[in-house]
Formats: sequence, structure tokens, C-alpha cells
Amino acid sequence: MKNSFLISLLALSLATCTPRATTRNTANRAYDNFKYTPNQTARISAHRGGGDLKGYPENCIESFEYLAKQIGTKASPVIIECDIDLTKDSVMVMMHDATLDRTTTGTGKLIDYTYEQVKQYKLEDNMGNPTPYRIPTLEDVLRWGLRAGAHFTLDVKRNVKFEKIVEMVRKTGTGDRAAIITYNAQDAIRLNKMAPELMISVTIRNRAEYDRLHELGFPDNRMVAFVGTRESEKSLYDFLHEKGIATILGTLGNLDKQAEAKGDQVYREFAKNGADIMSTDRPLEVYRAVTR
Repeated sequence: MKNSFLISLLALSLATCTPRATTRNTANRAYDNFKYTPNQTARISAHRGGGDLKGYPENCIESFEYLAKQIGTKASPVIIECDIDLTKDSVMVMMHDATLDRTTTGTGKLIDYTYEQVKQYKLEDNMGNPTPYRIPTLEDVLRWGLRAGAHFTLDVKRNVKFEKIVEMVRKTGTGDRAAIITYNAQDAIRLNKMAPELMISVTIRNRAEYDRLHELGFPDNRMVAFVGTRESEKSLYDFLHEKGIATILGTLGNLDKQAEAKGDQVYREFAKNGADIMSTDRPLEVYRAVTR
């Protein structure tokens, strides 16, 4: 009788730890981390991890760490937008450009070097100053995010297959804190079928782009809506918010320049209009503006 009870208890324990249950839990936590929440202070997404800061290169763990300490909170973790490319020996590393020249002390195409070779180079900040920091792998970055409590939007370069990103996100247990960026409806649909538990950044600059995704069967509760790099109509924000979809406004570029010229209070206006997350090259300035 005792053995039968123990066997039943073990079976119940295993049932609650099935891959399906794990996937469902990840999906729920991911949605909670990226969904629209009324009256929430606008969040900051550091474009390329905040690489416009002197002494802190883009796509660099030390830069991510600095920002997490400056502007991240338990209630509103910093979001790191970072870029993933591939070395010759198929190691996924943080790199925006196809070449090493602009952001490191090396030269040439990243894809022509193994990871052991690129490890020798130092990262440079966006002013061209060499730093002590090195090119990190995606795995290192995601594991850092677990320790630091950071969230991510992952920009996947052409050389990298979505399958490899999904595999690494699952391996590191970061599916609840990493949204994967897509640039067209076909990629978004394919990625959602591949990894239905993950949140996906999709481009929705107007109702037609939402309708296209909806017609193809993309679920609202997997969407984070990138509304573009121009200020959107409030009606679009309201429409997406009614569906529980959070919005990302790309202030990087012209809107950041507008804020520099007119004053950082314009970031508060973007938030009031409906921007839930601002992807910016000026993360410290946005944080100060929206938290006053």
C-alpha cells in the first residue's frame, strides 16, 4: 500500500513538470512581463544596450550592467535591446555590424573569424575609445540577465537562424524575459509556431499591419507592438491597449534628436500618448523624464 502511494505521488510530481506545463508557465510569465499594464510608468529599452555612453560600448555586458544599476528596478526592469550575429564556428555573439571595424579593435568580417579569434579584440565605445571589455556571447548575456533581473529584446541578424535563438533562450531558461524581434509577418508567424511560449516584437505601424497578423493567426498575447520611429496616432495606441498589447516607440534617431532640441519633457508626451516602452539611444535622459 505504501509503495503504491509513493508511486502515485511520483507520477503526479512528474506530470506537473512536463514540457507542456513548463512551456505554459513560461508563456504566462512572459506575457506578464511584456503585456500592456494601465497606468504603468513608461519603460526604457536601451538601443544596442546603451552604447552612446562614454566608456561603455554597445552590445556589452558591462554597459548592460551599468544601465541596470542606474535605471532598472524590480518593478520595472531595464530592457536591453541587443544584436546577435554569428562567428565562423557558429558561436552567437553580440554584434550589430557585419564587420568588426566600428565597434572593436579588430578589422574584417565577423563571419570570417572564430570566437577564439574575436575574443582577443577589445570593444570600443561609440566615440572610438578602446575599453577593457570583450565581445560577449549570447549565452553569457542571457545568463547575466537572469542574475541582474534584466529583460531583453533580441535583434537577430541574417546569419543567425531563429531556431538557434530559441534553443539558447530555452537552454538558459530566459523565455519569460526575452522577446524576439521580427520585421515581417511571415517571420513572426514562423517563429510563433516554432516557440509558442515566447513573446515576439512585431511591427504594427497601423491597423492594416495588425489585421494582417491577425488574419494569419498570430495571437494577441504573444505580441509586443513596435509602432515605428515616428510618433503614432493615439487611436492606434488605444486600439492595441484594448487588446492587452504593449507598444514600443523607437525614439532612436529623429525623436531622440527632437528631445535634445526641444527638451526631454517630450518623452513624457510620448508616454502620455500611449508609448509603453521607448527604444532609445538616450536611456538615462528618458528615465529621468518619465519618472519625475
